Amino acid sequence: MFITRFAPSPSGRLHLGHAYSAAIGHARARESGGKFRLRIEDLDQTRCKPEFVDGIFEDLRWLGLDWEEPVLVQSERTAAYADALEQLKSEGLAYPCFCTRADIAQSLTAPHGDAATSYPGTCRGLADDPERRAATPHSWRLDSAKALGMTGLPSWREADGAEFTASGRDIGDAILARKDAPASYHLSCVVDDAASGVTMVVRGADLRASTPVQRLLQILLDLPEPVYLHHQIVAHEEGRRLAKRDLAPTLAAMRDGGIDGPTLAVQLLTGLLPSGFRLQEA
Repeated sequence: MFITRFAPSPSGRLHLGHAYSAAIGHARARESGGKFRLRIEDLDQTRCKPEFVDGIFEDLRWLGLDWEEPVLVQSERTAAYADALEQLKSEGLAYPCFCTRADIAQSLTAPHGDAATSYPGTCRGLADDPERRAATPHSWRLDSAKALGMTGLPSWREADGAEFTASGRDIGDAILARKDAPASYHLSCVVDDAASGVTMVVRGADLRASTPVQRLLQILLDLPEPVYLHHQIVAHEEGRRLAKRDLAPTLAAMRDGGIDGPTLAVQLLTGLLPSGFRLQEA
C-alpha cells in the first residue's frame, strides 16, 4: 500500500505537466489500495493566490481524481517548520547566513569563487560577533559538512528498485528558511511528507536533484524514508519545458476546448499526450 501526494503551488493554473504527475500519483496510490493526498504549497505569499487554490481543486476534479481529506496547507503549518528548524539549530546543524543573493553571485564570480558551488560558505563558522549575531539573518542554512560527518552520504530507493547513494557534490549548505519565508522547499517538503505519512514521493525528474538534501534532512530529523518515483516531464514538441511563467496551456483551457478530463487522465497514464506535447527526461 502506498500513500502518495500531489503538491502544487497555487501561483497559476495547472497545466498538462501537473496533470501527468497527479495522474501517476493517484494511480499508484489507488492501485495499491493506498491513499492519495493533496498539499497546497503556498508559502510564497507574494505569488500564491486563493483563486488558484480553487483552480487546483477544479482541475483535479475535472480529471476525475479524488483525494483524502483534509488537504494540507503549508501556510497553516509554520509552527511545524519552526520546530524542525529549531531542532537543527540546537544540534549545531544550521547556521545564520547574512549574505544577500547579490553577495553570493559576486563571490562566485571572484577569482577564488567556485562557479559549480551554489553557496561558497561565506557565513559558515562565522566568528561570534555580537553585533553581527544581533542582526536578522537573510536565511538559515544547513551545515552540510557537519551533517554528513554525522550521517555519511544519504541513499534512497526508486520505485523501480534502483538504489542510489548521493555524492558530496550533490549536497551543499542548502537554505532551510529565509527571513521572508518560514521554510524552504527542502525543509517544508520533508516535514510535510512525514506528517502526511507519504510512503512514495511522485514528482518530475527535474526534481531528482532535490532528493540527496531531502534524504539528509529526513535522517537528521529522524523522519521516515519514502520510496521515490521521478517520472519523465511533459514538454512541448520541440523540447521546451512547460512552465507557468511561460503561460503554458492550462487544463482550464483544455476543458473549455471540449477535452474530456477523465479520458485525458487515462491517456496520460499510457503515455499518450495531446498533439504538440511529448515526454522527456529532465
